[in-house]
Amino acid sequence: MKAIEIRNKYLNYFKNHGHSIIPSAPLIPENDPSVLFTTAGMQPLVPYLLGEKHPEGTRLTDYQKCLRTNDIDEVGDNRHLTYFEMLGNWSLGDYFKEESIKMSFEFLTKELGIPAEKLSVTCFAGDKDCPRDEVSAESWKRAGIPEERIYFYGKDDNWWIAGEEGPCGPDTEMFYDTGKPPCSKDCQPSCNCGKYVEIWNNVFMEYFKNKDGYSKLAKKNVDTGLGLERMAMLLQGKETPFDTEIFRPVMEKLEELQKEDYIESRRIIAEHLRSSMMIIADGGRPSNIDRGYVLRRLIRRMIRHLNKLQIDLEELSTLIDINVDNLKEMYPELEKNKEIIKSTIIEEKNKFIKTLLHGEREFEKQIKNITNGKIPGEVVFKLYDTYGFPPEVTKDLARRTWIRSRCRKI
Repeated sequence: MKAIEIRNKYLNYFKNHGHSIIPSAPLIPENDPSVLFTTAGMQPLVPYLLGEKHPEGTRLTDYQKCLRTNDIDEVGDNRHLTYFEMLGNWSLGDYFKEESIKMSFEFLTKELGIPAEKLSVTCFAGDKDCPRDEVSAESWKRAGIPEERIYFYGKDDNWWIAGEEGPCGPDTEMFYDTGKPPCSKDCQPSCNCGKYVEIWNNVFMEYFKNKDGYSKLAKKNVDTGLGLERMAMLLQGKETPFDTEIFRPVMEKLEELQKEDYIESRRIIAEHLRSSMMIIADGGRPSNIDRGYVLRRLIRRMIRHLNKLQIDLEELSTLIDINVDNLKEMYPELEKNKEIIKSTIIEEKNKFIKTLLHGEREFEKQIKNITNGKIPGEVVFKLYDTYGFPPEVTKDLARRTWIRSRCRKI
């Protein structure tokens, strides 16, 4: 099942259960200076979770474009993404745990066709701030999950809050059993062995946390999040999101163009290209501060890995065209903003090439004065501060220089 089909099934299911479909908020938050990007589906809805009336009513559903910057350096493995899409449904003082769980189970098993035996769930174990969530556990039993596949964990696993303060509460999470062998006799959803993959999180927001502790919200709310890329990967029987139709056309083109073969580099390029395009389509531009710096970093990291694969940087235009054509049904804004996306990325590419040339010349000067094989921190800082030379590029150059010196000695 393609990602666009999963999204449409989700929105239509909740529409048929009384939810109003609301549009995705932009990646660049409106009137919220506290964050660089929209990081979760609930972020644009905080005023309504705190009691303000939403113009579309008390039952809402949408897909939300999200970007999280804490995983940039992890992109390249088999699962991390910076940009992702979150499907969500909300109850603003309407239904609560039992109805939320019933709809989640029905959507997963009937709409998506996931066998119930593939599902395990977790609930909040309780502490001094909030009691053990027996209501959710009993609701799962009634829905069709047996007791042996219901697990209880503490705040680290089954409590959700955005940041240090704000609306929050216990959550219940759904996990898909991939069929991989258990890592031990005690293997369960809290393991990171890959047997269980989290697919959905239903947060029961009934508390507000501030520096003084927890208080009850005026209304009990439900906030849920289902990761589209991860669900598409699982339903298609793929090992990674990069094997799905979301990334496949660009991944295949990169494999065709490359002169060196690094799967990690292909993933970084495909992921950072999509993320950069989505940011630019929503008004972002490269700069040296805040969200502009994040965009600059994504583009420049992508370019470094194009160089690593020895792909002509002029092919960037082709890769952008492929992505627009592949993703325009999901994100019409990409086609609408195609020319500004292309010109922004190519302009940043040209700036980075000049930076690399200046930085490499200075690097060669500095390396002559280094005798112990280690580059002092002040040199790394000077290359970055004066020439805009990223520390990771200095590290790569140092490694290549060391390898060349070793080869000359052999």
